[in-house]
Amino acid sequence: MRLVYSLFLLFFLRTSAQQADVLIKNGKILDGTGNSWVYGDLAIQKGKILAIGKLNKWTASKIIDATGLIVAPGFIDVHTHIEGEEKRNPTADNFIYDGVTTVVTGNCGLSQVNIGKYFGMLDSLTLSINVASLVGHNDVRKAIMGSANRDPTEEEMKKMELVVEQAMKDGAVGFSTGLIYIPGTYSKTEEVVRLAKIAASFGGVYASHIRNEGDSVTQAIEEALHIGWEARMPVEISHFKLSGQQNWGRSKETIPMIKKAREEGLDVTIDQYPYTASSTSLSTLLPDWVLADGQDSIKFRLANPVIRKEVISFMLQRLRKRKLRHFSYPVVASYGADSTLNGKSIEEVNLSKGRKHIARQEAETILEMMEHGGAGMIFHGMGEEDVKAIMQYPYNMFASDAGIRIFKSGNPHPRGYGTNARVLGKYVREEKLISLEEAIRRMTSLPAQKFQLKNRGILKEGFAADIVVFDEKKVGDRSTYDNPHQYSVGFEYVLVNGQLTVEYGKHTGARGGTTLRLKM
Repeated sequence: MRLVYSLFLLFFLRTSAQQADVLIKNGKILDGTGNSWVYGDLAIQKGKILAIGKLNKWTASKIIDATGLIVAPGFIDVHTHIEGEEKRNPTADNFIYDGVTTVVTGNCGLSQVNIGKYFGMLDSLTLSINVASLVGHNDVRKAIMGSANRDPTEEEMKKMELVVEQAMKDGAVGFSTGLIYIPGTYSKTEEVVRLAKIAASFGGVYASHIRNEGDSVTQAIEEALHIGWEARMPVEISHFKLSGQQNWGRSKETIPMIKKAREEGLDVTIDQYPYTASSTSLSTLLPDWVLADGQDSIKFRLANPVIRKEVISFMLQRLRKRKLRHFSYPVVASYGADSTLNGKSIEEVNLSKGRKHIARQEAETILEMMEHGGAGMIFHGMGEEDVKAIMQYPYNMFASDAGIRIFKSGNPHPRGYGTNARVLGKYVREEKLISLEEAIRRMTSLPAQKFQLKNRGILKEGFAADIVVFDEKKVGDRSTYDNPHQYSVGFEYVLVNGQLTVEYGKHTGARGGTTLRLKM
C-alpha cells in the first residue's frame, strides 16, 4: 500500500502544475552571454530565477506573455552619478525606462566618503534600482586635504589610505579617480597608486576618468594602465572618447593601446556613451591652478586683472586648437544663478547680454558665470566615426555617465534618458554596427563580471531576477539635446529582484532595488 501511495504521489508531482510568483512565457530569451536567443519561458520566485525552458506545466500569480519580445537580463550601467538625487526621485524612472536595473555610482573620483553610511541610507530608502558604489579619490582627498594644490604629507596620505580601506570593508566595488577635476588633478601618479593598492587588496576595480581626453589622451591612458599594473588590479577607463575636433580619428591610436595592454595580461576594459557630446562642469574650461581652495579663492584670483587676462588667453588658445572662432560648443545644462540660460551656448549667452560677437567677450561671460558658482555644461566636441570605432571594441560597456533625472529640471544631456535604447535602436537595429546579442552582453554579463556583481547579468537559474522584456523592433531613445526630458520606448516589462517595476511600458512605482556590496 505504501508503494502504491508513493508512486501516486510521484506521478502527481510530475504532472501537476508547478507554482511561481511570475512566469514569463513565449519569449526570445537572450541570456546575456552573447549566445543567440532561444524561445522559452522563465519562472521567478522570491526574487530569483527558478527555472528556464519550456515550462508548460508551470503557473504563477502573474503571467507575462512575451510573444515576439526579447527577454534579457536587466542592464547594468557601470558609470553613473546618482549621489544627491536618490531621495528626490527614488523610482529612478530615467534608468528604469531605459532598461537599467543596476547602477555603479561613485565614478570620476566623486562619491560618498562613508560608504557604509551611504549604503545604510539606500537600504532604508530603497530605490527602484540596485546600487553598487566605488569610493572616489577626489572626495577622499577633500575630506583630508580640502582643495589644496599640493602633495599630501605622509600623515595625510595614511589618513586617505584608511578612508579607502574602510570604504572597501563597507562594500565598495573599487576605487575611482577624476584626474581632470579639482582636487584630483593636483595629485601625482604615485599618490593614486598608493590608494589604488588599498582597493586592490580587497579585490576592487580601478575606474578612472583619465587626466586628459584630448590632446594628451595617449599619455593619460598610459597613466591609467600604469596604475593598474603597479596596483595589480583590474582597470576600467571611463567614457572612452576623443575630445576636440583636432583629435578626431585618434581612436586608431587609443583602441590599440587597450588591446595591447590586454594582450600583455592587464584586465583593462572601457565604457562609452553613444553620443558626440560630453557633459561636465564649466570649470574645466579654466586652468587647474585657478580652481584651488574653493569658490572664494576662485573669485579672488579672477578679480586680479593680470590673472584674469592670463586665464582668458589660456581659454582662447584652447579654442583656437579646436579650430573654432566662438564658444559655440559649450551649452548650459544647469546654471543655478540664472536658469533662463539653460539650453543656450556660451556664444548665445554672450549675445543675449548685448556683448560683442567675439571670442574674448565670450571668455569674459564664462568667467562671470564662474564667479556666480559655475554651471553644468554639455560640450559638443567628438566625432561620430570615433564613437562607432570605439563601440565596435568587444571589451567596451555602455554607460550613461548620468544621475537620477528630475523630470523637466534643467537641460541635461540626453544620455541620462536614452543610452541603452539608443544603442539598441540606432546602432543595432538601424545601422547594424554590432549585433543584438553582442550589445546585450556588453550591457549585462560583461559589467557584472567586471565589477563582481554576483548572480547578476545572466539569465540563469538561481540568479537574481533582474529582467527586461523589450520589443527589438520598437526600442529607441527619444531624448534629444533640445528636448532631453523624454523617456526611452520599447521596454514593455522590467523586473528588479523579481518585482514588476514596469508593466505595459509604465512604471508601477515598485522599489525593489538593493545595495550590492563587494564581498571577498
